[in-house]
Order: sequence, then C-alpha cells, then structure tokens
Amino acid sequence: MKKAVAIFSFILFFTPSLFAQKAKYVVLVSVDGFRPDFYLDPSWPAPNMQQMLKKGVHAQGVRGVFPTVTYPSHTTLITGAKPAKHGIVYNTPFEPKGQTGRWYMEAKEIKTETLWDALRNAGLKSSAVSWPVTVGAPIDYNIPETWSSNTPGDRRGATSEQATPKGLFEEVQEFATGKMDANGLNLKYNGMNENLARITAYLIGKYKPNLIAVHLPCTDGAQHEDGRESDNVRTAVASADHAIGTIIEALEKAGIKDSTAIIITGDHGFVDTHTGISPNVWLEQAGLTGKTADRGNWKASFLSSGGAAFLHLKDPKDEKTLMQVKKILAALPANQQNLFRVVERAELDRVGASPDAVLALAAKQGIRFGNSADGAVFNPAPGGAHGYYPDFNEIRTGFIATGAGINKQGVYQEIGLEDIAPLIASLLGIELKQADGMVYPGMFTPVKKR
Repeated sequence: MKKAVAIFSFILFFTPSLFAQKAKYVVLVSVDGFRPDFYLDPSWPAPNMQQMLKKGVHAQGVRGVFPTVTYPSHTTLITGAKPAKHGIVYNTPFEPKGQTGRWYMEAKEIKTETLWDALRNAGLKSSAVSWPVTVGAPIDYNIPETWSSNTPGDRRGATSEQATPKGLFEEVQEFATGKMDANGLNLKYNGMNENLARITAYLIGKYKPNLIAVHLPCTDGAQHEDGRESDNVRTAVASADHAIGTIIEALEKAGIKDSTAIIITGDHGFVDTHTGISPNVWLEQAGLTGKTADRGNWKASFLSSGGAAFLHLKDPKDEKTLMQVKKILAALPANQQNLFRVVERAELDRVGASPDAVLALAAKQGIRFGNSADGAVFNPAPGGAHGYYPDFNEIRTGFIATGAGINKQGVYQEIGLEDIAPLIASLLGIELKQADGMVYPGMFTPVKKR
C-alpha cells in the first residue's frame, strides 16, 4: 500500500464506507499543463484557484503516469488505473509502418472500468466536455475531444457527429456559446477555454449531471510554444482561471453549489527545453528501422512522447536486436549518454507503463525526443515539453478540491494521479473496482457524531 504523506494534526488512513454518498454532484476540471505554482504562487493570475486553496484541500504536487502526456493521464483520471492496465499508453498508438497521426480517441480502447461506467451502473448521470478518449463513451451528455484527420484545424464537424445525444453540439451553440467558427475550438486561442466553460455551465444548469468533467487545453499550447514562463503563459493561466470562475458561478445559479464538490487538477507539468534528440536516427544508421527499404523489414523503432521515447521491436522476443540497440546506446559518448537514462522493462512494469515497449529512454530536463529517422540526431528545441519520467517537481501537476464532502483545510505533499478517480467515486457513493489509487486520510469532511 502506498504511504499517504499529508500535513495534518492527525494521521489516520480513511476507509470509506461503500456507497456512502458525500456529495450529490462533482465537477472535475482538468487544466492541461496544470502546475502547482499556479495556485501556490500568488503572482500567477489565478484568483479562483487561489481562493479555492483556502477553502479546501490541495496538494503541493501530483505524481503523474509515464509518459506524462495528455491521453494516458486523462484516462487515469477517470479510471484510477495506470496506463498498462487501462490501455491508453500514449497519445498516439505505436504504428509499425510509421505514425499516421492517429490518436486514441475512442472509449472502446479503454480496457478498465471508468467513472462513466460506474455512474451508469449506479443509475447516475454523467457529462464530459472536451475530455480525451470519450468518443462513444457511456456518457449521458458528451461533447468529446475529437477532430477529423481531413480537417484537424476545424473540430466542429467531428464534434457534431460524435456528440451524444445527437444534436447536443448544436444545442450548446444555440444556448451557450453562439454559433462557433473554426477557431471556436482551436486550442491556439484562449477563447476555446471560454467556450468550453460556457458549455459546461449550460450543461450544469440544464441537466445537472452527477459528474461533469471538462478539459481546458489552452495552457498546454502556450507552454509548448514559450516554455514555463511568458506573458502568453500567464494569459493562458488567467483564461483557465476565468473558465473555472464561470463554472463555479453556474453551480450557484443552478442552486447546487452547496451539494457539489469541485476538483481542479491536470495531466502533467512542464519543462523548459533547449535540445531535441531523434533516437530513430541511430537505429536507421544501424539498418534497424527498415526505412530505406520496405518498412515491413523493420526490426526496432522508438516512439517518442516528449521527454520519453519507448522502444518497440517487431518481434518482442528478439533478444538479438534488443542487445544491438543497447550496445548502440552504450557506445555513445559520455556527454550524449548523460542526456537521458535507460528505463528497463522491470521498471516500466513497476510504474505501469506500456507493456509492449521493451525499454524506454527518459530524458533529462532540457531535452526532448522526436520520431524522425532522417537528418541530424541533435537539433535545437526551444519552448516546453512534457512526457518525462514523473520523478521531479517540474513535471508534477496540481490538485485542489473544495465543496461538499471535502475537508475545509488540508495540505498533501504529494498524491498520485491515480488517486483522484477513487476520490470522486467515494464522494458520489459508487464503486470503482479496478482502480490502483487510494483515498487519502483527512480528505473528507469529518462526520459529525449524533
């Protein structure tokens, strides 16, 4: 069992009684690229988050999954399971003949029970707004995060087609956002956060789902572009905080604020970068990628995820090729070897990473990986990245919770991303059987003795 680390006047493991509901409603807000300093450091323009900090519980950091990228992380947030168990191990699946740009979007690819499943089984209502891996999910009111490969810059068509119930996307445009143009759901613009908040607010007021989860993505794009600190990043944080304020106000308007728990969290932190590495160039030089001939002749290939790169073999039992790759890495000059470390299969098992990778490279801060097998191995890479092994502060995400059922004051040094879904399940009095996470001591409002 994991050890809970908390700052409290008492330390007591909390064993929630099954099906004891503590909140009638839960709002889960994920701010993409959410960092604890947004609410711990008052210089950031986040008054709603910082006010929540004073009224509930929070963590100084949340340990993520490996790789610390959006789709595996968001699936952990609604399953309480690590990627190896829930099946969404990267943003994009490994494709042996070369990456086509396909993302894990469809809920049928999740291998474990989700909060959506548990809510439906309990006869409760759910809603999601721009939540990853929700196309076709058993969600009552769903505006999924989706796009067409033919028009990736314009998400409206795919969103309309895949929203449930049919016509919901048109409904929210009529009553919440107004008719959107292509940029209305373009994460390059902070207006997307505002549109998603208005949609969430409308769904709260109209349908009052027991759980509504919304993904606010714009802070991620700003940090990829500029790194951890810039005027654009601060504007994006202010945009996310304003969206949170819109959602909180909707709860008050709907008359359900006092019976609602609000959780603000994220998927990963961010790291400033300066250098990119393309490890597939090493494999191509050794004739292992099959790129220069028929791609079907490939033997080994790295799939990069920002601060991590995962090695896949055509034959997972091909020890000869695995040893050849290890020799290539071991023969690199010391100054290049120092830019990353090799994560062996046994360690990948311990952290619940992709079961199909035979090893991974974990970049040091400042370094990020790419998928190219062409050109130079090393290239300038300014801006920011994530995906790193979750063992240092900058890559941690954040957590604040307040409202119904939540303790009025509590500080946790660190919790795990997998612990948030069990918290939500316990608040709503439902069971999430396959979760790896736990509910931390002191998280809930103490029950008054009669």
